[in-house]
Amino acid sequence: MTQKTAKILFWITTGLLALFILPGAFFMNSEMAIEGTRHLGIPEWLRWEVSIGHLIGALILIIPLFGKRIKEWAYVALGLEYISATIGHIYVDGMSGETLSPLIVLLILIGSYISYHRMIRE
Repeated sequence: MTQKTAKILFWITTGLLALFILPGAFFMNSEMAIEGTRHLGIPEWLRWEVSIGHLIGALILIIPLFGKRIKEWAYVALGLEYISATIGHIYVDGMSGETLSPLIVLLILIGSYISYHRMIRE
């Protein structure tokens, strides 16, 4: 994979992540978000912690001024979040359409991670 291809793939996958994550900042306190986390048995304090961390992680990935090590930790944190969300949905609701959402975003995150490392390697 060339440097140019890796860069294009990085910005496509990271842009998709940003489109999924950043608008959520405007709905952190919406009734839908509150009810969704309540349904999964997530306490209120953790809902806020995850929402704010989600926003910070997305900003770290899309803003080029952050270094490699910080981006690496953002990938880890977001990956753990999407894995936990998948487990939570399976535990509460079983395999359903809701289970696929965090899995799809996790796959996009993995694509962003791989292309990021290919981009910085060359």
